[in-house]
Amino acid sequence: MHPMSSLLSRPQHLVLEDGTVFPGIGIGAAGVAAGEACFTTSMTGYEEAVTDPSYVAQVLTFAYPLIGTYGVDEIRMESDHVQCEGVVMRDCRPEFAAWLKQKGVVALTGVDTRTLVRRIRDGGVLRCALGDGTPEELQARALAEPLIDGRPLERHTWTPEPYVIGEGPRVVVVDFGSKRSIPARLAGAGLEVVVVPGDYDADAILDWSPRVVMISNGPGDPSVLTTQVETIKELLGKLPVFGICLGHQLLGLALGHETVKLPFGHRGANHPVRDIKTGRVIVTVQNHGYAVIADDDVSHVSLNDGTVEGLIGDGFASVQFHPEASPGPLDALPFFDRLADACRSAPIFTRS
Repeated sequence: MHPMSSLLSRPQHLVLEDGTVFPGIGIGAAGVAAGEACFTTSMTGYEEAVTDPSYVAQVLTFAYPLIGTYGVDEIRMESDHVQCEGVVMRDCRPEFAAWLKQKGVVALTGVDTRTLVRRIRDGGVLRCALGDGTPEELQARALAEPLIDGRPLERHTWTPEPYVIGEGPRVVVVDFGSKRSIPARLAGAGLEVVVVPGDYDADAILDWSPRVVMISNGPGDPSVLTTQVETIKELLGKLPVFGICLGHQLLGLALGHETVKLPFGHRGANHPVRDIKTGRVIVTVQNHGYAVIADDDVSHVSLNDGTVEGLIGDGFASVQFHPEASPGPLDALPFFDRLADACRSAPIFTRS
């Protein structure tokens, strides 16, 4: 018997759109959740993962079999609430289970996550549904879930109003769903960080007189954010532009490159990346389902599948991985030092 079954005897299921059924035990809120099935290989950082806005429209499976081992500390949250649509685990400790239920999250434990992860890895991402209902009802709900590809997501994850943290030369962060740790790292590097909504146009961004603009991470298909790509095009050449994750993809599109959906994405805290210039290999934190296709401007490549992990050129630099970590290895933290150096040396933007 599963160790939590005596406490929470709620047999439930996760069902993929192709009808594959994974039985489990409901430990979260009542109801049904649906989204694109994905997985992370991180062994720790479960509070950070479920509150990362990049997981909007996705059901998050933890590949590591034991989740919740060190309790819950809300100071580790990367946004003000859980962002993924649902959570799937092999074994969840009671404190984390109670926290997920308190937050209104549909969650399962007791799932054969090894088989589920291999199914996603070998066959590519699929829509899924989990929670209350028969397998047939859950499959129908999965099939009714809109694909992430080719559509703007209904739920915006950016800040509704600008806010400022830190002191020093000013960087504007264009927020498409930024993790809290990104502005915090920038402020820790000695910068004043102005975080603005993702729908700001170039004029609204430049009205803040920044020295550098940084495009944040966020969820969804970058190719549909055509207005935001045009904004980045207007910024290029006026001041240095940096990007992380989705911001890297949007910068790539603004530079004339293309993006592609990955078979199952890169999500975890152990992804090796090579710096093309130095040959150095760093271990990185990643959470993305799309990649940039480019033959030039490339600064970093994945050692797992050879995909582009960074871009660099005159007045721009970006990384597909998450240099802020939170959680994970800190190999990539120097990205923020480079951005801070650029911010200190660049002139303040003023309109002529």
